Amino acid sequence: MRIEETLTFGDIKEVPELLEAFSARAGAIGRTALRSADKTVYLVGRGSSGTATLFAKYIWETYAGTITNFIHPHSIFEAKKPLNFKGQAVWAFSQSGRSQDIVACLGRLMKWGAKGVAVTNEDDLKRNPLARLAGRHILLSHSKEVPVAATKSFELQLWAVLWTAQAWARCFAAADFKRTIAAAAAAAAENYGGSELVARIKKAHMLGFVGRGPFNAVAEDSALKFREMAKAHALGYSAAEFLHGPVGAYTPRDFVFLFSPADKLPEDILKVKKALEERGTPYRVIKPGTLKYPFSCIPTDIRMKKLALRLALAKGLNPDNPKGLNKVTQTF
Repeated sequence: MRIEETLTFGDIKEVPELLEAFSARAGAIGRTALRSADKTVYLVGRGSSGTATLFAKYIWETYAGTITNFIHPHSIFEAKKPLNFKGQAVWAFSQSGRSQDIVACLGRLMKWGAKGVAVTNEDDLKRNPLARLAGRHILLSHSKEVPVAATKSFELQLWAVLWTAQAWARCFAAADFKRTIAAAAAAAAENYGGSELVARIKKAHMLGFVGRGPFNAVAEDSALKFREMAKAHALGYSAAEFLHGPVGAYTPRDFVFLFSPADKLPEDILKVKKALEERGTPYRVIKPGTLKYPFSCIPTDIRMKKLALRLALAKGLNPDNPKGLNKVTQTF
């Protein structure tokens, strides 16, 4: 199978155009982007959508002065007494809008007084119970989801998070968004690391992805895509978490990607680098280049998605039909 023949490749190729289309209508996001009176929000999501909420926490707390809390549906369903969510804003992330546990969780929270915001990639409200329930919908695109590991929809979720921070705090420059679209197009067209890098990670027993702040979310989702597409033993970590034990599992037979927010490595990434060198574990540092942080997260993530696709093909796998992956996962 040629890479151009895969649905996943087509999904990645769409990203720059969809980012631009979202930007064209992002001026209206302020009417939907709810916060509580004390600038607090709650987030809920699963899988890649859950990882996008991690990105939102870092961005909104760092740049938009918004306290961001995670909802774990199990505790909501098992709550012995109603919880007071009156006046609270709950953002529910779901690419399809049909994840049953996310819909049910938001429904219960709204009965307890919460106001909902749905972030989905489904424009047909008849097929989108989450958006219907929330009554406030941030639509990521009009491009239909295809049955592959989330690629375009994840990038668009990160993009929506950045635009929401902009609506709340005017914390970025317009040029940051424009430059990111160009960088995303370059990343989508690039075969990062060439065939040599694919061969190295193909031989690795275990892959690690380590980032700090928003790059922690990129690390987590990169690992997820390598598991889904390429059946790789891949795990994502924050730099601090990696040093608190997991580094001990890595050997010279493994490979680790380090995501740096700047060309000059921050102290915690330097500590990870040193720990890997002491263990003889191969690694690669991915730097942002000229693109401003945290916007550099998006082209970096695209490179990792495409690398996972290339690894899957090198292993003779069909990345469009990974075992164990359903586009709408029923966990409820």
